[in-house]
Amino acid sequence: MRVFRSMLVLTALVMLSSGCALLEPPPQPIVPTMPPPPTPDGDSVDFDALAQGTPEIGSVGFNVDPDIAALLNNISRQNLFAYVRALESFGTRHTLSPTEPATFGIGAARQWIFDELTRIGAERLEVRIDEFPLTFAGVPTTQQNIIATLPGEGSHPGIIVIMAHYDSRNENPDDGEGQAPGANDNASGVAVLMEAARLLSARTWDQTIVFAFMAAEEQGTFGSHHFVQDLMLDGRIIDAAINNDIVGGRPGIPQSLRVFAPGPENSPAIQLARYLGVIAGMYSPMFTIEIQQAPDRDGRYGDQREFQSAGVPAVRLTESVEDVGAQHNAADTSDKLDYEYLVQVTRLNVAALANMAGTPPAPPPPTVAPMANPGSYLLTWPRDDRAAGYAVMARPLGSYDAEMRFVSAAEAGNVAIAGLNAGQVYNVSLAALDERGRIGLFSPETIVEVGTADGSAIDAGSVITETSSR
Repeated sequence: MRVFRSMLVLTALVMLSSGCALLEPPPQPIVPTMPPPPTPDGDSVDFDALAQGTPEIGSVGFNVDPDIAALLNNISRQNLFAYVRALESFGTRHTLSPTEPATFGIGAARQWIFDELTRIGAERLEVRIDEFPLTFAGVPTTQQNIIATLPGEGSHPGIIVIMAHYDSRNENPDDGEGQAPGANDNASGVAVLMEAARLLSARTWDQTIVFAFMAAEEQGTFGSHHFVQDLMLDGRIIDAAINNDIVGGRPGIPQSLRVFAPGPENSPAIQLARYLGVIAGMYSPMFTIEIQQAPDRDGRYGDQREFQSAGVPAVRLTESVEDVGAQHNAADTSDKLDYEYLVQVTRLNVAALANMAGTPPAPPPPTVAPMANPGSYLLTWPRDDRAAGYAVMARPLGSYDAEMRFVSAAEAGNVAIAGLNAGQVYNVSLAALDERGRIGLFSPETIVEVGTADGSAIDAGSVITETSSR
């Protein structure tokens, strides 16, 4: 278990304005400009120089965006409590519970979610019902995911998915009538999505964000399975998926959040978890991230597993310490949650989504070539015309923490790294920055195995590629 802390910050350049556009048919991605052939002795930029922030490099860097900070300051504790309390009031949201009553059961709950999203979406959220059949315990039913899409105005076709399941259960997994308030599991996750949707729909973003409220999770992630399969069949690209499940906290537990991501340490899911750690360090430095290199808790599961099975970088967010005695029973009530903790979880989600959706997509992994001097390597990658600069990260094998340096767009695409420790294995990756100082998703990592001082062989450029999310 490792805890992320704040990382190096430099000042951003200038404010970037944006307009509003509705979702058009899937646009073609912009083809990045390829860099010129490597010229280590001429145009390259030394990694040590990047660390100094010299005038030649410019002042581009990862910085708190004032617009994102304003969104975070508008997170409403009162709203979060109201969302949790409303879902609790339906008595049960079990998959087999009634669908006709207006105030009891899963039918009433999903109608409330649909209506509330329509109300808070500032006419920008496209809310729809994603229906699928499910037979459970011998009973045929029709289940509904509730999907709210915030269309991006940029050309990148990839989408970002944030999810939470809204169904609940008690001790008897087949009981569709008994009380199952499900405040922490998982009205808390639904509340995070609701508040994030309210805030983010007040702005326009380059990339499309999908808020997915999943059904039938408690019986086996049937809702997310159906949703992911539909996206795959439609040829959609999912850049990242974040599952909020049991995130309500309670007074006295550590002010941190567990992020579950399957390994190895350079897997796409771990890269996403590390990204969330960087965002937390910038926007919520007192609310830390604890990466758990595992798909989920032992013997447990969540909707993120369906995305992971489809090759999508996906993680689960869960409170630092769970009260298993108040799960799947009538004791899971709204009065036990810590709503200041839930505010912090919402801050992380909103800050991460705003950075992802407001910046160019993740670049491809850099190509690494050894230079004449031992421990020196030349990094090359295709520059994206939408990027104001890049973060270059070098992470020692066995650590989740990476040294981060910044390079402006003018110098990007051809960067020399010097002085790497002999005999050390590094994982090198990139992230695009925009002019506000927002940071995009990390690229896949390239492994650099530095030769030893006696001149032993070097293996540079072995690339870890992401599993396709198409």
